[in-house]
Amino acid sequence: MGMGNFDEAEHERREAKHSNVDATSDDTRTQYRGSVSYDSGESTEALLDQFEQMKSD
Repeated sequence: MGMGNFDEAEHERREAKHSNVDATSDDTRTQYRGSVSYDSGESTEALLDQFEQMKSD
């Protein structure tokens, strides 16, 4: 069988495998706590400078 070639049964097997979702009790939502802040009045250059400073830290 060449690479990328497979019969219809293999296609159906893969499709069934990928279409089933295993929902377990570990899939509960995690509660995140914190805060988000942003500055909307700064210029692009000031934001880029701040980004470069954050990268260097």
